[in-house]
Order: sequence, then C-alpha cells, then structure tokens
Amino acid sequence: MSNTPIEGRKVTIGSYLALIFAVVFFSGALQSNQWYGVFDFTTLNGSFGSVVYSVSDTTDGVEAASTSFRGKGGSGARDGFIFALTLIPTVMFALGMINVLEHYGALDAARKLLTPLLRPLMGIPGNSGLALIASLQSTDAGAAMTRQLQDEGHLTKRETDIFTMFQFSAGAAIVNFFSSGAVLFTLTTASGEPAVTSSIGLAVAIMFIFKFVGANLFRVYLNITEGKDNKDTKPTTVAQENA
Repeated sequence: MSNTPIEGRKVTIGSYLALIFAVVFFSGALQSNQWYGVFDFTTLNGSFGSVVYSVSDTTDGVEAASTSFRGKGGSGARDGFIFALTLIPTVMFALGMINVLEHYGALDAARKLLTPLLRPLMGIPGNSGLALIASLQSTDAGAAMTRQLQDEGHLTKRETDIFTMFQFSAGAAIVNFFSSGAVLFTLTTASGEPAVTSSIGLAVAIMFIFKFVGANLFRVYLNITEGKDNKDTKPTTVAQENA
C-alpha cells in the first residue's frame, strides 16, 4: 500500500467508482462461470486441479481416485507446509488487487463513507471496509489485507485485534454458508414439510449479528484488561521501521 498520508488525499468520483468495483469484486456477488465471473475474486482466484492417487480395476473398467493438490494422508510439518503453499496465490492476488484499488482511491472512499458506521459498531476505521468485505468471502484475503493495513499504520494494534475477532467468528461466512450450510434448508421431513423452518436470510442475519457481538465482547475485554487509553496507540509502520 502507499505510504502517502491518508489525511492529504482527496476523495474523488473515481475513488467512489473504485470502491464500488472493490465491493462487487470481493463480495462474491458475481461468482459464476459466466462471462461476468471475471469481475469476481474467487472466480479469478481459481482452484488447483486434482491429483490421481490410486487406480483400481472394476467390472465397469478402470477407475481412478483423485484428491486435491495437497494429496491424501499427509500429516505434521510437511503437510502444513503444503497447506501454507496453497495460500500463496490467494494472498498474493488479494494484496495485488488491493494495491491497485488503493491507487485509484478506493480505501480513501471507504474510510470517508464507512468510518461513521464502523467506528460506533466496532471501533475501527472505515478504510478496513474492503478487508471486511473480503473476509466474508476468503479468510486468507481478509487476513492478508488486515495485516497490510496494520503494517501501513491504518489500524492500531487494538483495532487489529478487534477486527480479527470479527473475522474469526464465522470466517468466510458468505462462501462457507452458501456452499455447505444452505443445503440444510432444502431438507424435508417424512411428511414433506421443511426440516428447517427458519429462512436463509434469518440464518445469515444471525451470523452477522454475532460477528459484531463477538467483536464488541472483545472490545469490552480489552477495556477491562488494558483500559481505553491504549486504543489511540499507533503501530510502528514498515516505513518507520526502515527509516
């Protein structure tokens, strides 16, 4: 991210357009194999191919069993290293996109629009809005963007801790819920009635409510253990460390 002081930047129409694009890009709203999928983070991030790990003869012919890029049956440090390796493309792509969007003023527009909302709700600045949106789709992208915001001095250590608590509760909520949890709402009882009587919208609302509840419970904990005076302590930025 840029080291230009955020106070000296002017928010323009282009900044708001960049913010709108960023919200759509990281929200997952356009996730699809259709042409408009090129404007979605998860679609462009892609996925690893499958690896064949066993072949067997059956009455129908030869069948090959496949697994993910990480393989099957791994453990310990080696398996952990392979898992960490799979995170690199996502993190690099997310940080690259956020740097491009920041160049066009998306973070400045987010700070101006979202600070009046996020300050009362969680005590964090509005320029963390893009990281918040990204974290709803990808925990890796949200974590990487949050770390960079702290390194650049946009977030204090206290704000980073609170924001991390928000992300930790129901991580990647949108993707995980609609890819696995939403199937519960299609189940029916023996009589044909829905097995889950609540709506998908209610379930999503509860997840979001308790993400904010969790963040604010952590704010209370920090107030008790550290006091309110620490909330204005700015972290040492990368530029300051290298000075």
